Amino acid sequence: MSPPRKSSRPPVNQAPGMLPDQDQQSVEEREWQADVAQLSFQEARTALELSLGQLQAADLEVEAMAGHYRRALTYLERCEAVLAEVEQDVIEWDQGSPAPKRTKP
Repeated sequence: MSPPRKSSRPPVNQAPGMLPDQDQQSVEEREWQADVAQLSFQEARTALELSLGQLQAADLEVEAMAGHYRRALTYLERCEAVLAEVEQDVIEWDQGSPAPKRTKP
């Protein structure tokens, strides 16, 4: 009797070319990014500072650097997104109000 043939197709819940662990990491990564997208500026900034501190730690393993870097970059992008939203709000608010009248000094 011959051994069972292995299917070249990935399992239904797995993306092509990904190992099961990679698929799980991908799901966790997407969930984490969705959580980051809900952070306030201050929360994202604090998380960014903590991530940068971890990157600067002398005992950081080389294998962990990429993960810490990606997290720090995601927190930075969230900070920039919040600032861009606030800037747009200020621009819209400023355009909607009449120009202040100048008084003589």
